[in-house]
Amino acid sequence: MKAMGPAQALAFVVPLAYFIFIILSTLRLDFWLSAFTGLVAAAELFAMAMLYRPEQFAAEPAPDFAFHLVRCIVILVCGVLAGAVGMQLRRQFEASIKAATARDRITNLFGQHVSPQVVERLMAEGKSTDSEIRRVAVMFVDFRSFTAGASTRTPREVVDRLDGAFATLVDILDRHGGIVNKFLGDGFLALFGAPLDAPHPARHAVAAAREMLEANERVNRESSWPLRIGIGIHVGDVVAGNIGSSRRKEYTVIGDTVNFAARLEALNKEFNSQFLVSAAVHEALGQDRDDAKSLGEVAIRGYDRPMTVWQLG
Repeated sequence: MKAMGPAQALAFVVPLAYFIFIILSTLRLDFWLSAFTGLVAAAELFAMAMLYRPEQFAAEPAPDFAFHLVRCIVILVCGVLAGAVGMQLRRQFEASIKAATARDRITNLFGQHVSPQVVERLMAEGKSTDSEIRRVAVMFVDFRSFTAGASTRTPREVVDRLDGAFATLVDILDRHGGIVNKFLGDGFLALFGAPLDAPHPARHAVAAAREMLEANERVNRESSWPLRIGIGIHVGDVVAGNIGSSRRKEYTVIGDTVNFAARLEALNKEFNSQFLVSAAVHEALGQDRDDAKSLGEVAIRGYDRPMTVWQLG
């Protein structure tokens, strides 16, 4: 202003430097900082325009109040807008971090046993993983005589065959609303009705099991290593939730329903069958049980009295 005069200096590029500082203030993603920066810039520019008059240019006309006021208002508005942009970016970052944290938490609890669709539903519904009583259908799946077949093959062949079989079965589970709670060597434990609600868990479990048997037969026709599946399903109340130590937890289910389902699956070896269900599952199927065959009262290891067992095709 001393060198060029107030009018020329204020119309030159130097006042535009205020916008650089306003833009830089958005890096803090703080609305009030950007708004304060705009306010300080506007106040400084207005004060310089209206109050500072170098002596050598004292004879120039007085500054136009309205002209400089409008320019300063524009700078102030830019500061407020920059703050609004920073605040919006902050909200998006926080939402992204929250979503990533929730996704990591679900992944840590369930490993890679659940499909992306299930993860999305868990996040959308905000399901709690605290321990609770839930009615679920518990499915145990095991590949019969897998150990004997694996003994004559290389480890790579064993892993490839098992991965391929699991991929087919887990995909079917996903479509029917089930999840793999844990893999058990050459088998796995699947749940219907936890952690996501299912109106008819037993029906979904049986439908999935039937499709799994059909899919396994198709794979066996094209494979040099056919596998025979054993499936056991029971439905009932379990304690489901995030269980473990303070250093490591996982989502799992505990209760007699789980134990009985495991015993049912093991009975497939005794009856040379592939698919056994409890009386509770048979009753829950309603009219969808035409292929059910009663095996009568069967002695179950660990239980004092025999239990009714049904075989499904």
